[in-house]
Order: sequence, then structure tokens, then C-alpha cells
Amino acid sequence: MTTIAEPPSIWTAATAVDDRRPRSKQTQLGASETVCEMRAAHRIAGTEPTDPTDKKMAILGTYIHEGLLTAARTEYGWLVEKATASELVRGHVDAVQLDAETAARLPKRLRPVVPSQDGVTVEDVKTKSTYKWDQVLRYGATAAEIRQTYLYAGMLRERGFEDRPGQRQIARLGPLNVQRIRLRFINRDNGSEFTQEFAFDEFEAATARWWVEQVHALPGPHAARRDFDGPGLDAVCDYCPVRTACWGMPARPGIPVQTNLVHDDKDREQALADYVAGAEQEKAGKKVKDLARKKLDNSPAGDYGPNRLKWTGGNAAKSTDVQAMVDLHEEARIPVPMIPDAARMEKNLKDAGIAVPQRENGKLTARSINVSPVPAAKPSKVA
Repeated sequence: MTTIAEPPSIWTAATAVDDRRPRSKQTQLGASETVCEMRAAHRIAGTEPTDPTDKKMAILGTYIHEGLLTAARTEYGWLVEKATASELVRGHVDAVQLDAETAARLPKRLRPVVPSQDGVTVEDVKTKSTYKWDQVLRYGATAAEIRQTYLYAGMLRERGFEDRPGQRQIARLGPLNVQRIRLRFINRDNGSEFTQEFAFDEFEAATARWWVEQVHALPGPHAARRDFDGPGLDAVCDYCPVRTACWGMPARPGIPVQTNLVHDDKDREQALADYVAGAEQEKAGKKVKDLARKKLDNSPAGDYGPNRLKWTGGNAAKSTDVQAMVDLHEEARIPVPMIPDAARMEKNLKDAGIAVPQRENGKLTARSINVSPVPAAKPSKVA
């Protein structure tokens, strides 16, 4: 028998290539790493990665970026993937659309096909899964995504493009009068596109710069704030290369690392109070949702304000016809399986007053939490 060797994984090659990218080897804080204060602080401190991460989705995002941005450069003449930097942070701007006045200072080959009519525009492209797409359409960019784009725009307004090989000519433009910010979202599952654009805001740019300055001023990474709830609760933490350096190891295997946040009874008291408050909010929200669902039961599908109503289901339910299967087995002369009916035997034993035998199956039962008010202290008896 000939054994055929399994071909090498294409992802092994993709990961190796990605690891050699200049951006992967960058040691200075990057604008794209300002999503979490703790992670940014670890980058500044030079913390070595403590956890292997699955980079497939990030690599796919990179490939989509490269393909779309190359097309934008070819068709629109935008400046794409150009570096800018300050003493505190650096980054590669996805796209810059120059206005006619600024573009006139460049050689014709570097000018946009259609200049921006609203001033120099800085664009950042984000890829999202369908799972996150509804959130994008409803709420737009997150605070961290807006901060990242403002860091790019702020550095371009203050210094312009970095003077480095491959972009010497655009670096001679000096500081750019950025007037517009654009975030473009691409659904990596179906290609849907959504853009969010607004005028440059000096206050937002100053706030983004202040955020980075504050992280640099910290005495060390563990003085930083965690901006997410940790592994198992936020994907940002699940794929963070320094999540163990940030959260530590749990006291024993099998329990969540968030248990490390509880040090004494005061912490337990606060966690219980948070749990009760969350349960009350969940209960109130469900009540609102249940009423709205009943009100809409006779409404046709359609667009109503910012929301679209669609109906699924409502079809006749089907279940397996056991007797028909037995008949088909007998017609085809296939033996009918005779499997003991565990539920029926258990009922028979209980009806006969016989204890149902039990054995351990190597699994643990789920742990349930039960939170209730502490009973009021009973009044002491007066002698």
C-alpha cells in the first residue's frame, strides 16, 4: 500500500512570509496597536510574545487590503500604504486622496486621477466578518478605530510622510492640510462595503495624541488599563500575543484567568454587586424585547427607520417517522436495530421502586452560580 504524504500547509508559508514583513518586525509602537492601553504598554516596554496566535484572519485581512489598495492606486491614483511617524508612534496609512492644490506639487504620475473635492482625505480600511457586520452598520467605527485614523491624520498634518526610500518625493510635500477622515469597512465574507466619513477635528486628533503620550508616561505595562474583558470574553484578548503577560496564569487549570482579578473579600463583594446589576439590566432588557416582539408579530417585512424587519421560519415542522423506517427496513430485508431504550428502562425501574444504577463518566457537572440577598440579622433577645 502506497502512503501519500500530506502536502505542506499553505498557512505555514503565509505565516512565515507575514512574520518577515517590516511591520511584523517593527519595534516602535504602531498606530494599529493602540486598540488597548495594556497591549500598547507592553509594546513600548518591548515585552516578548508570550502566546502563539492563529494569524489566519489577520493574514486574510492583509491580503484583502493589498488587493483593494493596489486597485485604488491603479484606478484612482491614491497614495496607498505610505509610512508616517512621530517620536511616539508610527504607522502605514492605508490611503491618502490628495486635493488638486496639493497634488499639483507632485510629478504627474503621482497625482490622483480624480482629486478630492473636500481637501486631503485620510482613509483607513477595516475588514470585518459577517458576525460583526450588523454592529458596523448600526454603530460605525469603534473609538479605537477612530483613534488610529486620527493618529495617522495627526502625524501627516504635523510632519507629512516619512522620508524613506520609496516615498522621497511625497515626503517633500511636508505637512499636509488633512481635512477629511474616512473609514471604509469591507465584509470579508461577502464583499459588502460601508464607509464613514467626517471632517477632521482638532480636538479628536489631540485626544488621540494624548492617549499615546499617557501610555508612554506609564512606569510599566502593569500600570496600564485593560480595555477589554479578557480571553474567552473578547476576541481582541483571544488573539493577543501577550495575553499571558497581561492576565497571568489562572490559579489552577480549567478556571478562567479573570479569577486573578479577585484578591480579597472586597473584590468578591464588588463582583457579586456587578453580577446582580447585570442580571437586573438583562431582565429589564428582555422585558422590553419580549413586548416589542409581540407587537411586531403581525407586521410585514420591510424597512422601518434605521432597522430592517425580516421573518424566518413559520414552516411546517417535520420529525422522523419511526414506523415508516421500520417498514422500509423490513421491505428491504435489512435487520431492524434493537437498541435498548434507556429512558424506558429508567422509568420501569423507578416505577418498580428500584434505584437506577449510576456510574461516573469522567466528566464534571456544570457549575452554576446562585446569588441571593444575605438574610437580615435576627434581633437579639433581651434578657
